[in-house]
Amino acid sequence: MATTHDPAAPARLPESEQDTLVRAGGNSGGTVSRVPVTVKEEYLLLDAATGLPAPQADQVRGAAGLEPIAEEAEIRAELTQDQIEVATPECVDLDEVGGHLLRLRHALGRAAESRGCRLAASATPPLKEEDPPPVTNLPRYHAVRATSTQLASEQLVCGMQVDVSVPDPEVAVAVLNRIRLWLPVVVAVAANSPFWAGRNTGFASWRTVVSGRWPVSGPSPYFDGLADHEQRVQQLLSCGVITDLGQIYWQARLSSRGTTVEVRCPDVQLRADEAVMITGIVRALVATAIMDGGAPVQPCPPELLQAMNWNAALHGLGGSLVDPGGRLRSAGDVLSQLMDRITPALLEAGDSREVAALMHRLLQEGTAADRQRRAFADGDMRAVTDMIIAETTAD
Repeated sequence: MATTHDPAAPARLPESEQDTLVRAGGNSGGTVSRVPVTVKEEYLLLDAATGLPAPQADQVRGAAGLEPIAEEAEIRAELTQDQIEVATPECVDLDEVGGHLLRLRHALGRAAESRGCRLAASATPPLKEEDPPPVTNLPRYHAVRATSTQLASEQLVCGMQVDVSVPDPEVAVAVLNRIRLWLPVVVAVAANSPFWAGRNTGFASWRTVVSGRWPVSGPSPYFDGLADHEQRVQQLLSCGVITDLGQIYWQARLSSRGTTVEVRCPDVQLRADEAVMITGIVRALVATAIMDGGAPVQPCPPELLQAMNWNAALHGLGGSLVDPGGRLRSAGDVLSQLMDRITPALLEAGDSREVAALMHRLLQEGTAADRQRRAFADGDMRAVTDMIIAETTAD
């Protein structure tokens, strides 16, 4: 059986993993905060005339592959034909991340226009027909539709994933334990899905709610080291509810090789530079976790973490958030806590000025969810889709 964790006591890593973290942070030569990252984004395809999701992914991927600035491996299929995914190469500088995302958004935007649709970086479709979208013609996706019909039909949501390199699997598990309490703040900052099928959901990130309905999803659990992680993942596979590691949808998880921490909780970002900000925050959280060494892990009962995440999805930055200590505070105060925690890592990476400037703009303009709602208040749902389309490829 997996080792249980007492949430009332400060969690400590096994001594071997404490040593591993200390080595990773202390012997990094000042580079632990500038490790390579890869960013993945999922987009919607919307019909140019109606604003409804357009099942043109195969055609758009084909057209984009003809672009001299986009490689075939950078553009990927998604569950439905109304969605498309991109993946940047490994990047060290945040400017690289922004450049690649703009390059890929522009290539896909032109390809989409050639097929009579538009690229939209919204985590949910503002408008949607009742009929389920067609799935991509791959065995994996047909199996998902066959076994989880209603969930698959409502999985028209788009996220952003930041993959951060770490030294080894032991460090990766320790990082998961340390960043999990901060990911609800990332959910709030990244909120970009207030509407669903023509209705205001009342949530800033409805995608977070939809994505959390799969059997292995939501905030990741606390692990008592790498062996505990491996045993519990194997139990999930052995019971037959999931069939492969790709169906572990925790908001942060290990890559199959264990040398990458994949943070999957953000909504896709409306603007490319907002994705750059999220990337800088996530990398700094991972670096901070490594530099913390063997210090005790702050305890948190799983039900409290789930509530923190749900509350962040509901309010975004428009209300109160629960901080990692379990206290309900203003969103601004919790955001200040986050920035205080990661500023040393941002400074070491040379990302502080860029992330701080983008964060300042965020506090002035609100999240993408706030801007979607303002567009609706000033017009209608089509005004929302027009705004999303314009912002997706804006420089």
